[in-house]
Amino acid sequence: MTPTEADLADALTAATRAAVTDLFRDNPGHTFYYVTLTTPGEAFGPALSAWSHEALAQRAEADEVRYSYADSPFSILGEEHLKPVRDLFAARPAVFELDDEESDAEFDLRLRAMETALRRLSDEGLFGVGEVRAEVLILAEVVPEDEDNVARARRLNPPGPALDAWLTYWGVG
Repeated sequence: MTPTEADLADALTAATRAAVTDLFRDNPGHTFYYVTLTTPGEAFGPALSAWSHEALAQRAEADEVRYSYADSPFSILGEEHLKPVRDLFAARPAVFELDDEESDAEFDLRLRAMETALRRLSDEGLFGVGEVRAEVLILAEVVPEDEDNVARARRLNPPGPALDAWLTYWGVG
C-alpha cells in the first residue's frame, strides 16, 4: 500500500522529534538558531541539519555558511530516525517519473508533509515557546534554493529575529 500524506507527516513528526531531541540533549551549551529538513528537487525523503551560534562562531567564513545545511557540523542528523521515513517517501511514485501535473502534485504533497511535521513540533514547543521560539528558524527547504522556501519559512516561523535575519540574508523583504 502506498503511504499517504498523513503517513509521511506522522512518520516524519516522530522521526524529527527524536532526532532533534537527541541533538539538543547531546549538545549542551549550544544554542540552536536553525533547524531544517532538506530535500533536493526530486523531493526524496528529507535529511535534517542544524546550526548553533557556538558552532558558527568556530567558522572563519561564518557569513557564508550561516544557513548552509551542508556546511554545518550538525549536518545530516538523526539518520537512525529518518531512514525509515525516507523508505516511506521512496514507496511513493517517483516525482520525475510522473507527467508534469502529477509530478507537481506529488512534489507538493511531500513538501506539505515536511511542513506539517515541523509545524506540529513547533506547536508542541520542541523549538521553544514565545521569545525563545522566535530565535529559532525552522525550515522545510528544497535545495538548492527554491522560490517556495520563503513562503514555507513564513508559514513555519513566527515574526521575529530568526525569520527576519534569514529573510535579510537571502535579500527577501
